Amino acid sequence: MALKCWPMIQLTDRAARHIKKLTSSGDNSRGLRLFIEKGGCAGLSYGMTVGSSEPTDEKLEKDGAHLYVAADSAHLLGECTLDYEEELTHTGFKIINPKAKQTCGCGTSFEA
Repeated sequence: MALKCWPMIQLTDRAARHIKKLTSSGDNSRGLRLFIEKGGCAGLSYGMTVGSSEPTDEKLEKDGAHLYVAADSAHLLGECTLDYEEELTHTGFKIINPKAKQTCGCGTSFEA
């Protein structure tokens, strides 16, 4: 299945490099899977797992890094940017979501 929300989801070079590091086990089917789940202090939370895609996932490949988006979450993740930060107080993936009306202080929860 083609990634319907691509090119609206932007994957930065830093994020692609880190996904490749996480999935460098030699299995080309492994990637980072993004999804939205209910919960968190703002109502919805971002979820991420490293592994293979689900049959209905939308798929994106950039520079050898595989990104999978859960089909039921794609409408909330379209137009997002996935970045990777290494800062003094935070290291990890960061989702910049213009569809979020408000976010919590930790940045992992939002309201659509």
